[in-house]
Amino acid sequence: MGRTLVTFHAHPDDEALLTAGTMARAAAEGHRVVLVVATDGDLGLTSQLYAGDGHLGAHRLEELRRSATALGVARVEHLGYADSGMVGEIRPDPPGRTRFVRAGIDEAAGRLAEILREERADVLLSYDQRGGYGHRDHVHVHRVGARAAQLAGTPRVLEATVPRDTICRALRLAGRVYRFPPEFDPTSFEQAYSPRSAITHRIDVRRFAGAKRAAMRAHASQAAVDGDADRTLAAFLRIPRPLYDVVFGREWFIDPSLPAGSRIRTDVFAGLP
Repeated sequence: MGRTLVTFHAHPDDEALLTAGTMARAAAEGHRVVLVVATDGDLGLTSQLYAGDGHLGAHRLEELRRSATALGVARVEHLGYADSGMVGEIRPDPPGRTRFVRAGIDEAAGRLAEILREERADVLLSYDQRGGYGHRDHVHVHRVGARAAQLAGTPRVLEATVPRDTICRALRLAGRVYRFPPEFDPTSFEQAYSPRSAITHRIDVRRFAGAKRAAMRAHASQAAVDGDADRTLAAFLRIPRPLYDVVFGREWFIDPSLPAGSRIRTDVFAGLP
């Protein structure tokens, strides 16, 4: 029986890093996959090639659509919010739009819940409590996603994450064959994401690593920078394919309705009525 998977992310390219394999697997298995982003990522770092015309958000939404095609996504939606930026003071709202972190939880959740109801979503993918590495928009996705599922009566919410020890080990492996850009601090992940004990779902997506890599490649603006510096996404894309499949061949989730230490599930739809 076909199910419906809705994935909720903060910015274009987030889906490629955390949930692309699960999305591609679900689509290949005949399920309907819907991709929702809160913002257009218009404050993302990039080169003047993409930002020079002042329409970075539009470029990134187009990249999102290309990523969605690579993953077999049936529907793509942007909730209409503006990027809040990762650090520093939150900028003033653009004309006619609201920075996502300034959006009330119930107001933003209502927009997402409308999509969940329309799609009769079986599973919503969101973020863990830390928002992964702590980006304020990601933390807000966690709060808004949880509330939207309540409003819509969505049976299951799974919070995308990575076990800390796994990501640190993977980064050490990747660092043996590629030098990460100066702004990338692997030690920052020692306090990011979630402990292994909190993981409830481990999804094997090695067969879909090619689709995941294509989704990453679609976000060209996030691999571009002026000067000699490098971007993390560009570094990931230069990892040799066999190692890439090891590093990105599994995705992890937390079902907050399950007790800590629950047995590990390997299918996001298993057990649904």
